[in-house]
Amino acid sequence: MFVGHLAVALAVKKIEPQVPLWTLVTASFGVDLLWPLLLLAGIEVVRVEPGNTAFTLLAFESYPWSHSLAMVLLWGVLAGVVAAIALKRRRSGWIVAAVVVSHWVLDFITHRPDLPLWPGGLQVGLGLWNSIPGTMIVEGGMFAAAIAFYARWARPADQTGRWAFWALVALTGVIWASQPWSPPPPSSTAVATVALSMWIFPPWAGWIERHWCIPGAP
Repeated sequence: MFVGHLAVALAVKKIEPQVPLWTLVTASFGVDLLWPLLLLAGIEVVRVEPGNTAFTLLAFESYPWSHSLAMVLLWGVLAGVVAAIALKRRRSGWIVAAVVVSHWVLDFITHRPDLPLWPGGLQVGLGLWNSIPGTMIVEGGMFAAAIAFYARWARPADQTGRWAFWALVALTGVIWASQPWSPPPPSSTAVATVALSMWIFPPWAGWIERHWCIPGAP
C-alpha cells in the first residue's frame, strides 16, 4: 500500500506534531526501506511475475525479516525506543512505534496471503490488490483524505514548501497509480535498485517541513 503509508505519516503528524515529519515518513515506510537492502544482500527474495495480482506484478517470495508481523513489531519497538529517547517524549515513542506497525496492517489488507506472521510461519493477506478498482478506491481514498487533512491543518510558509509538498504527492501518486500498467522490470535486482529510491522520501519530508507552518511543531 504505497500511498497508504504516506497517508498515515501525514495524518499522524496532526496527532503528534512534535514528531518531525521525516521521522513519521521513515517510520511509515520503514520496512520498505529495509527490504531492498535485504534483497540485494540475498537475504530476502522477490520475483517478477506478471499477473501475480491485478495491481502488482511482483511475487513476494520471501521477506520474513522485513515484513513478518513478529519482525515488524520488533522494528516498531526499536524505532519507538529511539524516538522516545531522541525526542524526550514517551508518547512520541509510542506514536512512532504504532506508525511502524501500521505498515504491516496496511500490507495485510492489500497483499495476497504472502505476509508471514513470523519467519517461517503462516502467511496471510486479504488480497485487495486482486482488484484494481478496489485498490484505487480504498488506497486512493486514504491518500486523498490524508492530503486534505494535512493541507487544511498546516500551510506552506513559502512557495518552496508548496511545490515541495505537491511534488511529493504527485510523484507518489503517479508511481502508485501506474503500477498495473507499467512494463515488468528486467530482474529482481532491478526491483531492489529502484526500491532504494524510497530513501529520498525522509529527507524530502524534512525539506517540506522546514517550509511549512505546522501548529504545535517545535
